[in-house]
Amino acid sequence: MAAELVEAMNMVKSFRVSDLQTLLASMGRSKSGLKQDLVGRALRLVQTEYSPELLKNVRQLYESRFPKTSGWLAARRPEGVSVAYSSLNSSPTATSQGADYLNGISKPIPTPAAEVKLVPLPFYQTLETLLPPTELIAQNNEKLQDSQCIFELTPNQADQIRNASDLRPGMRSIQVVLRICYTDSIGVQEDQYPPNIAVKVNQSYCHVPGYYPSNKPGVEPRRPCRPVNITPWLHLSTVTNRVTVAWGNFGKRYSVAVYLVRVFTAADLFSQLKLCSVESAERCRERIQDKLRFDPESEIATTGLRVSLICPLVKMRLGVPCRVLTCAHLQCFDAVFFLQMNEKKPTWTCPVCDKPAPFELLTIDGLLSEILKQTSEDIEEIEYLTDGSWQPISDDKERDRERERSDTPEYPVVDICIPEANGHSPAHSSTSLTGKSGSSSVGMAGVAGGAAVAPGGGAVVDLTLDSSSEEEGGGAGGDSEDTEDSADSPAPKRGRYNYDKDLVTAY
Repeated sequence: MAAELVEAMNMVKSFRVSDLQTLLASMGRSKSGLKQDLVGRALRLVQTEYSPELLKNVRQLYESRFPKTSGWLAARRPEGVSVAYSSLNSSPTATSQGADYLNGISKPIPTPAAEVKLVPLPFYQTLETLLPPTELIAQNNEKLQDSQCIFELTPNQADQIRNASDLRPGMRSIQVVLRICYTDSIGVQEDQYPPNIAVKVNQSYCHVPGYYPSNKPGVEPRRPCRPVNITPWLHLSTVTNRVTVAWGNFGKRYSVAVYLVRVFTAADLFSQLKLCSVESAERCRERIQDKLRFDPESEIATTGLRVSLICPLVKMRLGVPCRVLTCAHLQCFDAVFFLQMNEKKPTWTCPVCDKPAPFELLTIDGLLSEILKQTSEDIEEIEYLTDGSWQPISDDKERDRERERSDTPEYPVVDICIPEANGHSPAHSSTSLTGKSGSSSVGMAGVAGGAAVAPGGGAVVDLTLDSSSEEEGGGAGGDSEDTEDSADSPAPKRGRYNYDKDLVTAY
């Protein structure tokens, strides 16, 4: 009893946060807090409420964390495929001791690992499973681990690879690929590389996809986790092939698998899409009518839906309109460009609403395909109506230009530089100096002597003359026309250029 209690407490001390939370939740305890709080809570639980059920839960969690196996890839192979596994143990003394120990306690007998399922990939068709998903096992506490497996190809498999056609130079249509994912039996797992990954096949390092550069500031580059093609480095015979994986052991669990696959191109997937997934024009009209059907409970009635004929991916006119069956919008994107982009950088995301867009749910819009054939290149948008029909929408700028041409009246052109054309002399060429109609040009010519009559009838005044030139120019001549009454009245105030300050009018 005491030995089992000590063993259970030592197991709990080696648990990770996720293991501690699972244990506490299974026993109805709170799983919130830091790791040290969780460890203390779990140890108190073991000491105060020790029971066979609690010991069983602790053992299961411990065995899932530290399984005991002779090789890192001890798994079944298909019948007829001979294979041998070997494990790298960086601690030579571990095997000589006859048992593996952790915290002074021998490891329990491991249970079979749960089955891990990898997500199917549209560009890869699995022909045979050479190695089912099996967990990578750390051999020691080092951060960098090396693990390897040994397998052989059957003559039939070697012939398939050797006789396969070339998709492009150096890439065959039949390949052997290595896939890595998280070790999780819940749902299907996407490809995920461990840190510091390196793959060596028969003593030669093979290419692992690098990181995509990020154009956004503050965003780290992302590595595309794709199947690793190990075909060029394999022995296409009955000679044994050895694969070594170097990976970083930072607390997460990973599984590895090897498959014989057929590789497809974007053109191949496009041919499958045209053959198997085209929505008829009648079905598309029914979908439009369902969206535009009047809802008495809605306060807003929709009379039309606009759809652009420009692909949101490449900003060009749609060639083959495509959309996802699970998306609520009617906007389409170009199927060819979408498949080509996912062949280079697989994201499988709808470019319109950013929701998942797996290849199995893609469909070609038959109605929009007909509309593209019936409309000219300058039509970039259409509108669906409630009865399932449609109408083109011309460009707003072109429509505004047509409205301006049709609504603008024709007015006569007036030359504002011609005097008296609009009732006033031009401001830049003539000035009324005295405020008396009909006498400005005559009076000013006798006073200043520096004014001239413009060809249009306005007075041009020379403002470069000073008061001395005015006095020398015969200022008395300007008083010859005054009457006798003007002698009794005070003389008007004159400016520097001999004009009445109170009678200047500017236009």
